[in-house]
Amino acid sequence: MKGRKNTASFPNILAMIFRSLYGEREKRMPARHQRHHPKNKKTAQTRPDGPQTRVSGGDFSDKLHAYFDLHAHALFSSLGRLVDSPYTSIMTITVLAIAISLASGFYIVVANLQQLAGNLEASNQISLFLRDDISDANARKFAASIKRNPSVQEVKLITKSEAMEEFQTYSGFGEAVKSLGKNPLPNVVQVLPENALEDRQELENLLNTFKQAFEVDFAQMDMDWVRRLQSFMELARRAGILLSLLLGVAVLFVTGNTIRLELHNRREEVVIAKLVGATNSFIQRPFLYSGFWIGFFSGVAAWFIVAVMMLILKRPIEELSGLYEGDFHLLFLSYSETLVLLFISSLLGVLGSWAVLSYQLQQLKPE
Repeated sequence: MKGRKNTASFPNILAMIFRSLYGEREKRMPARHQRHHPKNKKTAQTRPDGPQTRVSGGDFSDKLHAYFDLHAHALFSSLGRLVDSPYTSIMTITVLAIAISLASGFYIVVANLQQLAGNLEASNQISLFLRDDISDANARKFAASIKRNPSVQEVKLITKSEAMEEFQTYSGFGEAVKSLGKNPLPNVVQVLPENALEDRQELENLLNTFKQAFEVDFAQMDMDWVRRLQSFMELARRAGILLSLLLGVAVLFVTGNTIRLELHNRREEVVIAKLVGATNSFIQRPFLYSGFWIGFFSGVAAWFIVAVMMLILKRPIEELSGLYEGDFHLLFLSYSETLVLLFISSLLGVLGSWAVLSYQLQQLKPE
């Protein structure tokens, strides 16, 4: 008829597909118990046999299948409701994706700063200027003993002759140095500490250990530069944590408000379900899955936003690194970090939905 509205919608289509997948098992269940029924139909109606009474509620396997069936139906029906209102769903998911991408982007910025700081680790090396009476052989033995220290990553010895050649090459005073008749430069041991940027106290202890060595005349390291770099990295890390927490709270409130509006639109349906004896957990189930889908799709959209931003910035940053003769490559989310991102975004969607539903369902009283 022309005046009749077409009631077929995406949730109904999903429900039909779900029934077609799981309906065959439900049809076979009565047949399994039919074998125990007596041939006389009248007797079967007035006197049910014993075995059927014991399995009237179904065994554990049937209950488990029914439990998963209900959750699967709620999962796909909630997805269908999101698809049926595309404008509202897209707007909500876009807002949440921007918030999640900001937190993810700041996390990637901090990770790349840590990589850059690791590349600058060689600038924190300790220079040990040996005494003038230490020969090259003794200097090599001293460098070998330092290399056995577990707190040391790399050791390099620059002998007097090597230091003189380098000075003559790069200083421009080669002829003046030759007129001295004696090499005034000492043997130098350059020490690169292990994990130099992680523990400032260990750096200071290592430096003091080298100063007490008999062969060392003077030990030098720019501790102030190390302190400034470590303070900056700690500030960036804590700022990232605070930003992620604030944006996570925003995701909770936006998701909760979305579910609250959906609960308001389906108020009559919820009231009827309560009147027929539905529990709050049963009523919450489709709304919780709606929050899950909102959080999951927001996480996926946030991943794509961050990926596009990284692709735009990757080439200019690597070209800038090449101009400074560096080998810096932008880091992106790994496979495990991507799974964590999707898990956290989905969890925030479920938690925001649960917080609103727990309060709203208690306030909702059937009249």
